[in-house]
Amino acid sequence: MSEGKTPRQFTGWHMLMVFGGAFTVIIGVNIALAVNAVRTFPGLEVKNSYVASQSFDARRDAQQALGWSVYASAIGDQVKLEITDVDGAPVEVASLRATLGRATHVKDDQTPDFRFDGMAYVAPAELSAGNWNIRMVARAEDGTVFTQRVILHVAR
Repeated sequence: MSEGKTPRQFTGWHMLMVFGGAFTVIIGVNIALAVNAVRTFPGLEVKNSYVASQSFDARRDAQQALGWSVYASAIGDQVKLEITDVDGAPVEVASLRATLGRATHVKDDQTPDFRFDGMAYVAPAELSAGNWNIRMVARAEDGTVFTQRVILHVAR
């Protein structure tokens, strides 16, 4: 050791500064994540979940009785929505409304104008790579409402 120099000591104040700095970083990151989560939340699905739950079983049973399956794909600048019955035959519905968007935010939401081409519903859409959701509401010829969220993965 050199003369006259004493080693620097790690005191309680130093430890307090280390803990204070660590907790400041942790709390700052948590606040930033919480603000971003709230800012990008797309909103509520239903206004009153209790009221919506009262008819859930009847709507689910009616929808399952249709026996429909839904598959989505993206081909070029078009999105394709295939609705088939229990035998695998294409289904032409009485009406179809759909919202195409990301699961995490609403800024990319689109309302494609689906047209039945005899086999499936096709609509032009601007899709970048990643996961998309199609939130569809179809009405059968007998008036039964069929709702489903269909996941669409786009690889570019």
